[in-house]
Parts: sequence; structure tokens; C-alpha cells
Amino acid sequence: MLTGMQIAVIGGDARQLEIIRKLTEFDARLSLIGFEQLDHAFTGAVKEKLDEVDFSNIDAIILPVAGANLEGQVETIFSNEKVVLTEEILSKTPAHCTIYSGISNAYLNAITKQSKRNLVLLFSRDDVAIYNSIPTVEGTLMMAIQHTDFTIHGANVVILGLGRCGMSLVRTFHSLGAKVKVGARKTEHLARITEMGVTPFHLNDLWKEVKDTDILINTVPQLIVNASVISKLPAHTLIIDIASKPGGTDFRYAEKRGIKALLAPSLPGIVAPKTAGQILADVLVQLLQDDLIIRKGKVE
Repeated sequence: MLTGMQIAVIGGDARQLEIIRKLTEFDARLSLIGFEQLDHAFTGAVKEKLDEVDFSNIDAIILPVAGANLEGQVETIFSNEKVVLTEEILSKTPAHCTIYSGISNAYLNAITKQSKRNLVLLFSRDDVAIYNSIPTVEGTLMMAIQHTDFTIHGANVVILGLGRCGMSLVRTFHSLGAKVKVGARKTEHLARITEMGVTPFHLNDLWKEVKDTDILINTVPQLIVNASVISKLPAHTLIIDIASKPGGTDFRYAEKRGIKALLAPSLPGIVAPKTAGQILADVLVQLLQDDLIIRKGKVE
């Protein structure tokens, strides 16, 4: 249980609702910031504005998957108010206060470091990323079907990257009968691709490998699908880029060539927010319980 813990949940999308529900079930007391337009009420959770919260009592802060932008603004789907997380706010929290986010950036790294607060990135955990790959793959498959006029079976599909999402994508499209090629850099990834029964190639040779591509799926958060690659693609190719914003595709050049290129980060929150929220909630409860046990042990 999380009895006695005071947690601030700041902004987010429908995934945060599952987190809030789970935390209240475990008896945590919650301050909900950026949720004034949310109709639903949760027992043990109070909607507050940022300047109304007494951060000196906050044991943990939970941010949305995207964390905060480079100006410190936190996305708030259920509010029209601008919410900005600052180093000054974090410094008001107790020294043991931990900040939880999906991912981070230079701004969030800087303010947590300056305030000497622990930052935990949920998407850096293998378990979260692997579970999250399930709704990601389903969302990618949905987009592939919606935006093409041919079957996945028999289609030439190129997948870039063999991370947690990449591996799940390869298995799914291969099992549906697609002719799958996978680009990677690490020798162990190239070996695994071969073992999986699909065609490997080194990402340095990407431009040579795309001439017959029907669907190109990028998971690499670097500009890898550049103009030289796009120039080799057939006009009917569909590009689905699921890497973190701004993706790894030259969308301007794709549009110039008349190739449909879709940027689709955070697919779990779009296609399956309930499942994606439950994944995060389960991990957060375990982390918060561990933190509470450690703090109680230090006090005793």
C-alpha cells in the first residue's frame, strides 16, 4: 500500500487516468494539477492549480510520458491552463521527492540536477518498453492497413531498428505474411534478424535496400530516412515513423516527392490508453512502494 504518501500528478493524457485510479486504490493522497476539465472524481485525489499545491509535503511527482518541453511546459489534455515545471518548484519538495517521467530532455535533466532530485525515466526500463511495444505494434498495423490499398500479406516491408518495438514489429509483420527486411547496426542485431527468418541489412546500406519497398517503418530517433533514401522509394511507399519527435524522417522531402509519411509517436496513448496507462501504473506502484519501504527503514 501507499498509505501516507502525498503524490502530485501533473498533466498528461488518458493514460494518467489509469495511473490516478491505481494510486488511489493503493491509498495514496493525490494532488491533480492540470485536470480541472476532467469530469470524473477520484476518492483521495484533489484537483488543484500549480500555485495552490504545498510542494513541501510532496513525496513524488508524476509527469506525463513526454515529461516537459524545453521551456518546462507540461502537456495538459484536461486543462487549458499553462503548467510550467521549474527548478524553484522542485526545490520546495522534500529531499527524498522523486520525479517520474516517461522520457526526458535537456531542460528536465537540468532542473532535477540543480534541485538535487532523483529523476526516474519509465521508458528506460526494459519491462515498460517491452509491454508498451504491444499497443505500439497494434497501432502501427492499424495505420498500415488504413493508409494502403494492398494487403500486408505479400507486401515488402522494411523495418529500421531492432529495439524493443522493432523486434515486436518484425514478428508481427512477418507472421502476417509480409516480406520483411530489417536494418540494424549492431552485429548481434543482424544475427538475431537472421535467426528470426527475415532479411537483415546494415543501416549504412539503407539507400540500396529500399527500391521495392511498400511500407517503411522507422523506430530510430535520428534522421535516417533522409532525402537520399526517400529518392529511392517507389511513389506508392507508405512511411510510418514511430520514433520520438521529431522522428527520423525528412518529412518535407517526402511531401515534395508525393510520398505519404506519417509521424506517429506515443501510439499506445492514442490506440490503447487504458492498457498503456495500466502498464505504467503497475510499474509506478511497485517503484513507489519500494521507495516508501526504503524511507521507512531509514527513519526506523
